[in-house]
Amino acid sequence: MQRVVVKVTHRTKLIANGVTARVVRDTVIEKGQVIEDTFDWYAQDGRGNVWYLGEDTKEYENGKVVTTKGSWEAGVDGAVAGMIMPAHPRRGMQYRQEYLKGEAEDKARVVARFEKSVLTREWTPLEPGIFEYKLYARGIGTVLELTVPSGDREQLVSFHRG
Repeated sequence: MQRVVVKVTHRTKLIANGVTARVVRDTVIEKGQVIEDTFDWYAQDGRGNVWYLGEDTKEYENGKVVTTKGSWEAGVDGAVAGMIMPAHPRRGMQYRQEYLKGEAEDKARVVARFEKSVLTREWTPLEPGIFEYKLYARGIGTVLELTVPSGDREQLVSFHRG
């Protein structure tokens, strides 16, 4: 079983495209060992849309970095920011979450919208036939994730406001 710890930090990063982003750390732990450590960069525009501006990701084996594949930054080497959550999601709305050709090409479609949550279906053309259904709760973020066809499941088990 894996444990994923997501922490919104007080740090910011000036992205190459000129936007100041909030740094969010996402750490995956398995059997007491860090297997992935990622710093994601997000910003919210004046209309309330939340943009994904890149990530610095490292995967580990036996305590050593084995790959940084998937790292990207908007404005560098053709990478483009994507929307992680629209301010006013509507059922059927489709949007790009990230883009760096061949590295980061995630997309999403709003499946349903509830009073305080949104259900999306997310995928990447880089992994055909694999989809993630994610339930996002307002003010929290992802609370449930189900991968198809594997059946892998991630769910929020605790939440603390800083």
